Amino acid sequence: MKLKASQLREMTNDELALKKGGIKKELFELRQQAKMGRIEKPHKMSQARREIARIETILTQRGTEAR
Repeated sequence: MKLKASQLREMTNDELALKKGGIKKELFELRQQAKMGRIEKPHKMSQARREIARIETILTQRGTEAR
């Protein structure tokens, strides 16, 4: 599920951490499917990586704003 950065910014840090964990698990499963040659939608892997990057960027921005 693709979320916009504005939607992610509305979430709390805890919610973002949970979301990130879920996406990492999904990415792991997609990698396993790719290894076995059974992946139906390979573009989902790059979408998951981008989503994780968006979340990490927002968390980093929040960390520097607090200082």
